[in-house]
Parts: sequence; C-alpha cells; structure tokens
Amino acid sequence: MSGLRKAVVYGALALVVLGLVVTGVMVRRAGGPLFPVAELAAVMTLDEDGTAPAPAAVAPAAMPTSQKVTTVALRPGDNFVGALAREGVALRVGNDIAAALRANGAKLRRMKPRDTLEITWSLDGAPQRVAYDASPWLGFAAIARDDGGWRVERAETRPDVRAVVVAGEVKRSLFHAVEEAGEAPQLAIDLVEVFQSDFDFTADSKAGDRFRLLVEKRYAGETFVDYGRVLGAQYVSDGRVLTGVAFETAGTKEGFYDLAGRSLKKSFLKSPLEFTRITSGFTYARPHPILGGTRPHLAIDYGAPVGTPVRAVADATVVSAGWAGGNGIQVRLRHRSGYETMYNHLSRAAVRAGQKVSQREVIGYVGSTGLSTGPHLDYRVSRNGVFVNPLSEKFLPGEPIGGAERARFNEQVRTVVKRLETEAPF
Repeated sequence: MSGLRKAVVYGALALVVLGLVVTGVMVRRAGGPLFPVAELAAVMTLDEDGTAPAPAAVAPAAMPTSQKVTTVALRPGDNFVGALAREGVALRVGNDIAAALRANGAKLRRMKPRDTLEITWSLDGAPQRVAYDASPWLGFAAIARDDGGWRVERAETRPDVRAVVVAGEVKRSLFHAVEEAGEAPQLAIDLVEVFQSDFDFTADSKAGDRFRLLVEKRYAGETFVDYGRVLGAQYVSDGRVLTGVAFETAGTKEGFYDLAGRSLKKSFLKSPLEFTRITSGFTYARPHPILGGTRPHLAIDYGAPVGTPVRAVADATVVSAGWAGGNGIQVRLRHRSGYETMYNHLSRAAVRAGQKVSQREVIGYVGSTGLSTGPHLDYRVSRNGVFVNPLSEKFLPGEPIGGAERARFNEQVRTVVKRLETEAPF
C-alpha cells in the first residue's frame, strides 16, 4: 500500500472512531455484548496490506461491587430491632425482619448483650441480608425479596461429640488444676457436682489429690464449643478413691453411681456453698470473737464474699426466714428424718416461711449481719433437736440400682473405668 493510501485510510478511521466516541455510541460485536467504541479503537489496528483484522476479544467491564457488610453487637438493654436501628435500618424494616425470623423459629427475646448481627447492604443503602447465629449449632439469615418481603434461611449444624479423658493433680486448687489440664473452669464445677454428696471440696481437698474423668466435648467443625455429659469420674484424696459412673435407669433421669451401684446423690450435700474455705469448725469450746470467753461453736463457718449464693443442702420446707438476733438474717429449713439446718449472718434471704425448696436451690446470700466479725456463713445441722457436726454426720444413703438393671450397669462401669485407667493411670 502506498504512503498516501495508508494516510487516507488511517485518517478516515480516526474520524469515524472519534465521532462515535464523542456521541457515546456502543458497538455490538457479532454474537457478543455491547461495548464502547473507545475499547474498539484501542484494539483496532491495520495489517501491513491495509486491511483491518478481526477485533481482539474484549471482556465486558467488571460489575462494581454492589454490597458491603457491617456487624453490630447488642448492648445491655438492647433488642433486635433497636440494634438494627442503631446501624441505620428503618424501624419498619427492622420489625418486618424480626417478624420473618420469629415465624421461622428464631427466639429473638433470648438474645444477649454482645450477640452480633451481620448486615449486608446494597449500594443505595438498603439492607439486603441480616444474619444471626443463635448458637454455634443454629443460624438464621433474613434475605430481601423482590416484592419487599423477607425470606428466611435456617442453617443447623449437628454437634460433633467426642468423648475424651481429662486428668490432673491438685496443687493450689481444683480450678487451677483443671486450667493446668487445658480445660475450662466449668469442668471443675461439673466434677464437684458428681461427688458433692460424698466429698467436701472446700474442707477436704488438698495438694496431691488427683482426678480423671471421661467427658463429652462438643465441636463445631474443629472448634471446641462446650462440654456435654460427664460419663464417669474418679477423685483420689488421702488414698480414698471416689468413683462416679453416669447411668440412666428405667423411668428416671441420668445420675451418678459408685462401683457398688449406689446413687451418689445423697439426701444431703456436704456443703451449702460451691467453693469457699472453712474458717471455724464444729467445737464445744471456742473463744468467742465478740462476746469473749469460751463457748460452744456448734456450726461450720465458711468464709466467702458478701453475695455468695447459699444452697439448701437437701429438699426441705422453710421454717423461718428473717432477722434472728445475734444470728443476723437467718434461714431455717426442716428436712425429713428429723433434720433441720440453719444458715446465719446472711446479707439477705431468698425464700419465705412455708415455702418448699429443693436440694441445691439458692435460699440466701452470704453476709455479715448480727454478731459477725466479717462476711461468712454460719451453717448448723440438728437431728431431733440436737446439733451435730455436718462434716462427720452420716446422712441417708442414695438409692441403689435394681437387679434388673445391674448387668447393664456393670458393663457401663467396665467400659468407663477401663478407659480412665488406660488413658490416665494414677
């Protein structure tokens, strides 16, 4: 092609492209999408012979991101709709979302401070999706429909339950030993509940005690969430081995039993407090810290902070609850078989006279009322009107497993104890 011909062709093409770009014309490639002529010009060249080759393929422009995601956490006193409103969701829209979620099983009233909501927005500022995880096992997502309503997706995850052996040695406290074993404090509470009728962890636990238990751990994927059932446990103190194996008898809830098949749930707990320390024992001759002289102290004193919950040690009827002179605020309970218990120097009572209470129910809170030198619980037990030492009293034993269930129970014991002994020998 001559130089003159090339110049003419190039000039004509430039004028055409320039005109199309200025007017915003879009060109459709055969069988393809519309695309700007400016893009066509950018890729169009001429071959040496002056002919125009087929345009190079040009991908359509990427769609701009149409969503953003924000997270809002509930504050104390917040509710679902209020949290959304604080993030900019109109109250009417928030109420519609809440109604759709409730209709699909979401318990929004159970939401707690620090629970979070994830909101997905369109570029024009409208919420498109609101997600809420009620638990690691259950999640909800409300998604905007074209008609202005909301559809709800519900996602359920089955917990991955793994039975594992956990073991440790008490050096400073049971809580510390459980933490040293890499576990959460809740596991110490679970262990105490197994043996709380046979062993007073406040008075009797000491350095060198050892424990091992077979417990269910629940996972969401590979993330540990919480503990399930304790299947079996053993605690060794001063050469004494306590064993509890979980077993469900026909027609009853699951409970813990010793190796002989006797229930570990006795009629009385060993202590009215979960964790504390004994500051004064049962004696007939103790120097009185306020009145002076030597007087009987027919109680066990537990030092504990004001407000510590006090539990009923057994099922009972409340005889009295209120001020009782030097005993301060007092609760008296009447139990079966001639037993009564007294709880003195409380900061307040949580029951009233004539009320029925169950074992472990909170009946009051530790205080320092009456003749008291500091916060503590004065706990007393009487049998047929005579005070007895709560730490040495032999309370009524638990019910044994019947003969019909014995073979199944023995098999459960063998399985649990063998695994404990194999994986965590003492």
